Amino acid sequence: MKLAVVILAAGRGERMNSTLPKVLHRIFDRTMLQCVIDSSEKLMPLRIIAVVGKHFKEIRKSIKPENILFAVQKKPNGTGDALLKTKTLLKDFRGTILVLNGDVPLITSETLKKLLGLHQRAKNDISLISFVAASPASYGRILRDRKGRINSIIEDKDATEAQKKINEVNSGVYAIESSVLPMLKDIPLNTAKGEYYLTDIIGIARNTGHKINAYCIGSEDELMGVNTISELLKARRLFRERLADAWIKKGVTFLDHDSIFISGNVVIGKNTIVYPDVCLEGRTEIGRGCTIYPNVRIIDSIIKDGAVVKDSTVIEGSVVRAKAVVGPFAHIRPGCDIGSEAKIGNFVEIKKSVIGGRTKASHLSYLGDASIGKGVNIGAGTITCNYDGKKKSRTTIEDGAFIGSDTQLIAPVKVGKGAYIGAGSTITKCVPPMSLSVSRADQKNIEGWAAKKLKVSKGQRVKGSKL
Repeated sequence: MKLAVVILAAGRGERMNSTLPKVLHRIFDRTMLQCVIDSSEKLMPLRIIAVVGKHFKEIRKSIKPENILFAVQKKPNGTGDALLKTKTLLKDFRGTILVLNGDVPLITSETLKKLLGLHQRAKNDISLISFVAASPASYGRILRDRKGRINSIIEDKDATEAQKKINEVNSGVYAIESSVLPMLKDIPLNTAKGEYYLTDIIGIARNTGHKINAYCIGSEDELMGVNTISELLKARRLFRERLADAWIKKGVTFLDHDSIFISGNVVIGKNTIVYPDVCLEGRTEIGRGCTIYPNVRIIDSIIKDGAVVKDSTVIEGSVVRAKAVVGPFAHIRPGCDIGSEAKIGNFVEIKKSVIGGRTKASHLSYLGDASIGKGVNIGAGTITCNYDGKKKSRTTIEDGAFIGSDTQLIAPVKVGKGAYIGAGSTITKCVPPMSLSVSRADQKNIEGWAAKKLKVSKGQRVKGSKL
């Protein structure tokens, strides 16, 4: 099947009561429009076209990938006019056109594949998805003849009282053969709204002998349109529940699945335990048997089998290898690789660094632009001073080194294999392997100093004292 996808995304979204274009409101980490694009891409269409309005530049900037085509509907003249705006972009296309809506973010590729399969097997000219609505108000009703064949679609505002009782409604998802597109110009203007309704093409095509069918294959939750902030909140809840339920079936344990967020692109391994208030975003991959404790946020990162991420930790664009322990209150910034069985503890920040296996940085350290070997001990308060005000340089610490507490390593610098750094040192030169480096002022004890200071503070000046 040769397939093109058209996504109608020019709606003004006045009921959202927001300056943001309706389709750019987010279902967690993705815009509604991006959710629809992502489902469309799984169908491998030859082209995807988004029909947009006055917010064209803002919408184009938000979209990935960049090969999406755009048609602009300058005036909001209805869905029929919106599809007509794609005429130039589809003039050389011969095949099936899948029409979707940018404000129906929960549509799945599985449902779309089912529609296209039914459409192709029946050799229909137009196919559409319908569903049974618990509250059909605001949806177009499906009007069928006595044999169950679709005659037309009537919009709620134009329906009679009898027609409003029909609960089979239009989803706004169509599969239309390119040969039918010329009939768009025959859609009449709805004088009450001043718009051209795409739904009217059903009656027109029916009356001209084209083969049409409506397939009641969708659910109301999946096909709900988002027109208000309340509906957006509902869509987010449904999205979260759908993903959580899918992972539970694959052996993941959520201690409170109502309080977690999982991006649609996240992968989670069997026997992993996820605590409440966890955010797994972007293209994150969690391995088998991991434990993710409360208030953790992981973005575009890979957490290998058996790793533990403790409370209130943020991990961005990094890899945490098998059986490593990170947190609590750690920040792993982009570009890090935390080795297997490593321990990154309380209030440790790591940026663009490689940490070797079994290395420990247990508390209160900053390790930026560093290459740290295996089995290294990083004492509390250690800092790799990577920035001199103009450029950033790397620090290298080789296997088995011991870095004492409150050490500053002034990059570029290298600490050799098995070397020791005394606590409180500022290291500006390379340290040879298996050596001890100490950089601190000599300790001086001035006996009696404190007692003399105490007397002076009470106004009792000590004879001969310089205090």
